[in-house]
Amino acid sequence: MTTTMAVISALIIFIIGGILGFIANHFLSNSNQKHRKLADQISKSEASLALYKLDVAKHLENSTLLLNQMNTTCQIAMKQMEESTQLLQRAGATNTQDMPFFSQETQEQLAQTVDLRNKTRTDETATEPALDYSGSASGLFVDQKSSSVNAG
Repeated sequence: MTTTMAVISALIIFIIGGILGFIANHFLSNSNQKHRKLADQISKSEASLALYKLDVAKHLENSTLLLNQMNTTCQIAMKQMEESTQLLQRAGATNTQDMPFFSQETQEQLAQTVDLRNKTRTDETATEPALDYSGSASGLFVDQKSSSVNAG
């Protein structure tokens, strides 16, 4: 009986060990899978963070360039304002005729425009009544002269 008892005890221990191994494997494999999923999420998050850092660095670099351009533009504008202020202060009220309202180039263009307008006005002479778009006289009073009723 001792041998059958030993065999039965060994079988019971084997079955209990198998059940415990199955349960342990089930819990350990779930935690292992969760661990792997978390590790994947961490690596994805780190990659996203690295891309975000690159984007922020590019943004800051572009912002720096834009701010430098703005600074340069502001410096130029301030210099021009300074020069204009000095010119206005030097001009005073006595030199107003030395500073025309329009520049020389603009005055020349205005003079040319006036000359062109005068030329086109003198070229047009009204010898015939105005024609419509057909190119010949038409309308209600086609080449008819009307006599006035009150002419007496």
